[in-house]
Amino acid sequence: MDFTLTKEHQMIREACRKFADNNLKPKAAEYDRTHEFPWEHIKKLSEMGMMGAVYPEEYNGAAMDYLAYIIAIEEISRGCAATATTVCGHNSLCLSPIYYFGTEKQKQTFLPRMTTGERIGCFAITETGAGSDASGTRTRAERKNGSWILNGTKTFITNGGVADVAVVVAMTTKGIGHNGLSTFIVEKGTKGFTVGKAEDKLGICASNTTELLFDNCEIPAENILGEQGHGFKVAMHTIDGGRVGVAAQAVGIAQAALDEAARYAKERLQFNKPLSQFQAIQWMIADMATEIGAARLLVYQAATMLNTGDRQKYSQYTAMAKLFASETSHRVTHKALQIFGGYGYIKEFPMERFYRDSRITEIYEGTSEIQRMVISSKVLNAY
Repeated sequence: MDFTLTKEHQMIREACRKFADNNLKPKAAEYDRTHEFPWEHIKKLSEMGMMGAVYPEEYNGAAMDYLAYIIAIEEISRGCAATATTVCGHNSLCLSPIYYFGTEKQKQTFLPRMTTGERIGCFAITETGAGSDASGTRTRAERKNGSWILNGTKTFITNGGVADVAVVVAMTTKGIGHNGLSTFIVEKGTKGFTVGKAEDKLGICASNTTELLFDNCEIPAENILGEQGHGFKVAMHTIDGGRVGVAAQAVGIAQAALDEAARYAKERLQFNKPLSQFQAIQWMIADMATEIGAARLLVYQAATMLNTGDRQKYSQYTAMAKLFASETSHRVTHKALQIFGGYGYIKEFPMERFYRDSRITEIYEGTSEIQRMVISSKVLNAY
């Protein structure tokens, strides 16, 4: 297997790395402190094609392959994980189900203005009683007078408060578990659709996370996405793609932590010599670099499988990539903060932000426990 990146991939990496260093890193701490949504970053990333990265030119997309997209997400995350969360939530969780399951009319209606970043999207599946268990969904959609009427509340929705378009999972047939789920496209401004409270989070604070409220929200019949009763299929396909984005985000956060820790270890003196000359620190750096390298390869493998359309194995490998990368990010940021010592614990330095930001990667798009269930199921079914 050839692990050499193409010229196109290298150009995307350099462009996103430059953007991260010059635009994201200098402002990441301030956005984290104020919880302000990074509109200026999203505007510039839209101009770079990142808000429609993998979608065809006919819908105004940048027509990148998935590996290029994942490389971009890693570099953006290295500069500001909250900004990367917004990009992933828009691309992987909202545009993806519309592109893969929408009618041509739905694609032409929604995608062209979203791939350019003119309109932002979100994906609404989680509820207070339905996180890992989608069959616990309480949001209902009922047919009435040729329309769909939505009632319910969604929680922890990335981009929820800034989104112009939401892909919403609701129960259309009671009593048959996830087989009764369907998916809908709901536009901002629709009567009965409002944004609830914004969440005050531990990390990725500049990423907008809110409740979405549906109170007799009436949407056109043609806004159902895919077939009735296929909502779980749409959701799982969507989350599979979202997982590799989260995995790339985790790698980017870990790489940022390693970069800072290595520089600090060479500058910080203890007992009249740099920290980098102590074997304990050297071994920590070695372990961090090795785990990041392994995680990156798993993420690249999953992205390549999506490029080739190998869906039979893709679910397993996206789960493996997310599991290993997110837990690697947690371990790496822990060690990096330890190298910084007391300085790592204060907000003057970025290490505590990396530590906080990394934690969510083990939770959203499926917890580490869910990833282990997916992986073990795929492996055991092979025997």
